[in-house]
Amino acid sequence: MKRPTAAELAAARARTIPDVIAPGLTVLFCGINPGLYSAATGYHFARPGNRFWPALHRSGFTPRLLDPSEQDLLPGFGLGITNIVARATARADELEREELRAGARTLTDLAARYAPAWVAVVGISAYRSAFGRAKAVIGAQDELIAEARLWVLPNPSGLNAHYQADALAAAFRELREAT
Repeated sequence: MKRPTAAELAAARARTIPDVIAPGLTVLFCGINPGLYSAATGYHFARPGNRFWPALHRSGFTPRLLDPSEQDLLPGFGLGITNIVARATARADELEREELRAGARTLTDLAARYAPAWVAVVGISAYRSAFGRAKAVIGAQDELIAEARLWVLPNPSGLNAHYQADALAAAFRELREAT
């Protein structure tokens, strides 16, 4: 995968990335929103240093480490990816609270239409804001999204110092074992 130039990154602001989704997935992973790097490449969790793909593999969801450019293989493993907010930003803190809340409603509609067994929101802070659950913790949630069970995972960004690679993989493994 070719690294985007500074101009390509700047041009990616507000761009969207198509969901990787199919009916009846085991887990639909839901990121916060695409970063500029992902929007410039067209691949979810594409920025070097993002630990989503290694955590997915290390937790046993995929038989090998996939490159973001291989995201279309995910439905074959019963997995998919979407985002709470579709538009790309340089940082998640550029999103407005109402955008996150609207994204929660859109995610609920998506879960109703595609019927995944689980929806896994990747990022506790975004989940809390989008769904109005200020005291939510990492792991299984009591509520459903449409008919899907709900799980919250830590943000896999390399900037999330609270979860190092081993702890992140363990959090993803808990979800895999629950499925």
